[in-house]
Amino acid sequence: MAGFQESFDRLKRVGQEHLLHFYPTLEDKQRAALLAQIDSLEVESLPGLVERYVRNPAKQDPPSGLQPVDAYPHEAGSSRKPWDRAKYHQLGEQLLRTGKVAAFMVAGGQGSRLGYDGPKGCFRAGEVSRRSLFEFFGLGIRRAQQQYGKPVPWYIMTSPQNHASTQAYFSEHRSFGLDPANIMFFQQGMMPSFDIRSGKVLLARPDEVATNPDGHGGSIAALRNSGAIADMKRRGIAHLSYFQVDNPLVRTLDPVFLGLHAHAPDSSAEMSSKVIAKTNPEEKVGVFATVEKNGKRVVEVIEYSDFPAALAKERNADGSLRYNAGSIAVHVLAVSFLEKLASDPNFELPYHRAEKKVPCVDLQSGEQLVPTSNNGVKLEKFIFDAVPLCRASIVLETDRIEEFAPIKNASGVDSAESCAQIQTLRAVRWLDAIGIKAPRKMDGTPDCVLEIDPLHGAEPADLRERVQGLVINPGDRRVI
Repeated sequence: MAGFQESFDRLKRVGQEHLLHFYPTLEDKQRAALLAQIDSLEVESLPGLVERYVRNPAKQDPPSGLQPVDAYPHEAGSSRKPWDRAKYHQLGEQLLRTGKVAAFMVAGGQGSRLGYDGPKGCFRAGEVSRRSLFEFFGLGIRRAQQQYGKPVPWYIMTSPQNHASTQAYFSEHRSFGLDPANIMFFQQGMMPSFDIRSGKVLLARPDEVATNPDGHGGSIAALRNSGAIADMKRRGIAHLSYFQVDNPLVRTLDPVFLGLHAHAPDSSAEMSSKVIAKTNPEEKVGVFATVEKNGKRVVEVIEYSDFPAALAKERNADGSLRYNAGSIAVHVLAVSFLEKLASDPNFELPYHRAEKKVPCVDLQSGEQLVPTSNNGVKLEKFIFDAVPLCRASIVLETDRIEEFAPIKNASGVDSAESCAQIQTLRAVRWLDAIGIKAPRKMDGTPDCVLEIDPLHGAEPADLRERVQGLVINPGDRRVI
């Protein structure tokens, strides 16, 4: 580790020597921790980042020549793009039975926005069972292992702020019945947070640089640096089922999606994505579209904040949105594709700029500041920016009630409350499909609270034998 003078000189060359302003006042242990943190930062890159993303931020213009993406429709028999769901289901199951698939979850966030102190994955997402998000996913993976007779390794990307507590939670809950030898935790990278006006890196405390996780796009480098890719190759894993920690309805291992990704004629089997139909032009989800690059059309994701409002409002003859392919952050990635990107010295996903309230220390007074307006800039990379790097990428449309009920906010849209409502709607739909009627209110909404145990079913047919003779009364709260 570099000493004080070496660190000071290194910082001064890039105009960030203020990070050592309080060094003379610190105790030896604090000094060592601060120097170690500075040593871990790529400070030589800071001037370029400050110039591009802080001092002269340019609004990201959408690519020219945008066209709607040609997604595989949720209904396989659709005349728009017919496809054989049963065929790809079988091909995906074959991948699972031969042990070619692993699960990959990004879980670096804290539950602070939900009013929860701890890793977001520990937040209770089961309205009836009180199961955590982590447990939902763990049980889904257990079911796949039981069904297909092969272990499914689970790779989990944490962050420095929740790595130890996440591991402790898994240990406390005995990894939800999974073999700990098949679960690998690794940490994502961190980026310094910048003052929104000056571009100076903020200090969180006199002995700590203000940092933020580098985003799920940082997972590509983290997978390589942690040894996860090498571990996948040793195990014979060919494909990763990627999802984020906030959506308990995600299909952790979807045979249909896996089969399409690996075998569809228009897929390079490098990176594939799921989408849902947007509810309205203003919905805050990224939009999948195609753009012209190097003489061919490629799939790309446009952030909702960068998508032209006029295009977002365009409608087809039947009234549906023309650009309606909303991203739900669910992908399948080939291990070979990840390895190719991570080993390329010139590979770099772009950063995305976010203005945030960043608690920091006042350099003059040493007082802790808790801003009431945005005072900082955080930079993150997004995994979806790897989509256009594929030779050919496909998109599968899925149903919102079946697979998308994220818990992002403390109340309202995308909250625990809305998630519970969608879980009940999905359970009622599944029961209807196998002849079990659930009670409904006068307005047609369910008069019960239902939750499907991921260990019991991934689709309606899985529940048929279990629910024979089941009667649900008004006001019931049940786990099925």
